[in-house]
Amino acid sequence: MKPNKEHKTEVADSLKNIAKGFFEETKIDDDFNVLTYQNNSVKVKILEREIDSSFIQFHFCLKGSSKFNFNKGKYALDIIEENSLLLYNPQRELPINLEINPKSWLITVLISIKKFHGLFSQEADYISFLSDDNKDKKYYKDGKVSPSMAIVLNQLINYNLNQSIKNLYFKGKAYELLSLYFNRNEDANVEQCPFLVDETNVIKIKKAKDIIISKMAEPPTLKELSEEIHLSLKKLKEGFKQIYGDTVYSFLFEYKMEVARKLLESGDYNVNEVGLKVGYSTSSHFIAAFKKKYGTTPKKYILSVSS
Repeated sequence: MKPNKEHKTEVADSLKNIAKGFFEETKIDDDFNVLTYQNNSVKVKILEREIDSSFIQFHFCLKGSSKFNFNKGKYALDIIEENSLLLYNPQRELPINLEINPKSWLITVLISIKKFHGLFSQEADYISFLSDDNKDKKYYKDGKVSPSMAIVLNQLINYNLNQSIKNLYFKGKAYELLSLYFNRNEDANVEQCPFLVDETNVIKIKKAKDIIISKMAEPPTLKELSEEIHLSLKKLKEGFKQIYGDTVYSFLFEYKMEVARKLLESGDYNVNEVGLKVGYSTSSHFIAAFKKKYGTTPKKYILSVSS
């Protein structure tokens, strides 16, 4: 069951000192929701929420404490004031079963793994979000809420602006919160989803992508590329496919055709010049490649966009 826009989950009283409760839920986007809850009473509140296994859960305790119950209460995790908890397990569903202690505030962000990966890549169209290597990995992580995160969390919980802009406001704050959560040291220079394993190799493969783009007219061989980034040929091939969802040269072909299309649209270059810029020594080879990608010749494409 995926999140719904104004979904509220209510639970009946089960014990004398336990009361029903519900999340206040705001839809940020498709597969992206923010849930808030304030228990300002003197009773423990029970919250339950079904969640599809394709969702990552980010839980932030702004005040007080809460307890997550798993497997019908056989296992529990505590989350205390100014701490966070990340949960993701594609192999089994992790429905929310929470005990919110008195005077406690909690904010939860739910986002699908596919949408989440897209936030961390400038080449989202090429990313293989759920590769065979990564699709079955599970993640559990707790951590401290930073002062900057606490400000955003307080702004979400104390929202008092016009209701007509609530979704827009929450959207901006949700993205800001995730940015702060995954803020890295600038020296790391990592451009990838934090769930991908082996950051050293990811950096090398990103470098390989940058190299072939910068040298697209005369790209290096795979062997030369692997030597330049100091990564074995096998790991280069496997890693590139894992991160960008395609082989090195298939990725490059797609990139070159996109560059060629934009150059043709600009009207600043003729067909031969565009072909040379993207690495085709003869116009016939470029025309054949362009037609393979777009189903029309460069000349006909220019006429279609200029008419």
